[in-house]
Amino acid sequence: MQPVPEILAADDFALWQAGEHESYGYLVLHGKLTLAEVGTAVMRIADCNGFEPEEEHGPCPTDPLGMFLHGLLTMPDLFAAGGFRVTDDATGTAFVEPGCCNGLDSWRDWLEVLDGTGCSSFGHDPSSAAERVGDTVRLTLDVYAEDGSPETELPVEQVRALVAGAQQDVRDFLGFAGTWAGRNLPAHAAAVTDALARALGAGPAR
Repeated sequence: MQPVPEILAADDFALWQAGEHESYGYLVLHGKLTLAEVGTAVMRIADCNGFEPEEEHGPCPTDPLGMFLHGLLTMPDLFAAGGFRVTDDATGTAFVEPGCCNGLDSWRDWLEVLDGTGCSSFGHDPSSAAERVGDTVRLTLDVYAEDGSPETELPVEQVRALVAGAQQDVRDFLGFAGTWAGRNLPAHAAAVTDALARALGAGPAR
């Protein structure tokens, strides 16, 4: 289980160093990314929280950096496209692939599977889902597949450990991102680090 923001190519981005990635791929977050990869993740999360000029979020700066960061630093509800991806290492099948409209802050959906309603879905195309069945969690690649869908079952406690591990990866990334922001965005470092944590849902479970 890995925390993965969805990445869009940004060949013309020049506000800070960012890596080269194809659009609609994923970047695995952890504490040992390269500086360019951290820059890519921060760029994408900031871009997810951009807004149209007519929307009101306080006076918008006129400099390119301030304009790009304005939504991330002023919007109360932040979003980071992606989620917690679950891959079977033996087959390479991603049983839970973050789908459309899914965000990294939705990791609490896994707590619903483990200790709440017992089921959750993770966007669409594919429509991945997880369901608790007794002491196991059943992962389905696409619940709407006409010809059936690959499934796998994991013990509840193993899934709980996977969720905890992915959460730690997010915290490790945020620690590194804070250092990155101090070097690359010194005037905004604290605010950017706090905004990233909110966008990734890194606060305590509610």
